[in-house]
Amino acid sequence: MKAGDEVPALERTVGAADMIAYAGATWDWHRLHHDAAYLRARGLDRPVVDGQLFGALLAEQVQDWLGPDARLRRLRFRLLSMVFAGESVRVTGVVTGVEGPLVTVEQKVLVAGRVAAGGTAQAVLP
Repeated sequence: MKAGDEVPALERTVGAADMIAYAGATWDWHRLHHDAAYLRARGLDRPVVDGQLFGALLAEQVQDWLGPDARLRRLRFRLLSMVFAGESVRVTGVVTGVEGPLVTVEQKVLVAGRVAAGGTAQAVLP
C-alpha cells in the first residue's frame, strides 16, 4: 500500500428504512429526516439524510478495505450539500500517506455528480 492507491468504492442507496434504523441507533429523531408536513413547510419534497450517517459510511469504507483487525484512529469530515432519501451515494478514497502502521485516506461522498461530503480518515494496521 502506498500514497495514490485507490480504496475500493462503497456504494449505497439511502432509503427510508436506513434512515429510521440510523435515527434509532443514534437517538436523532429530528423532523427534517422523517416528517412530511415539516418538510413541505420548508419547500422540501423528501426527507434529508442525517449528515452524521456519512461519517458512518466513511468509516465503513475504510474498515471494510483494511479488515477487522485495523482500527480507525481519526475521522474528520465536512458536509457540503444536502442528500435526500432515495439518493445513491458513492464513497471514494485515495491513500495520501502511509507511515508505518498508520494509513491516511482522503475520502469523498459523491451524489449525482456532486461532492456531498469530504473528509480524512486515519487507521492503524495491526
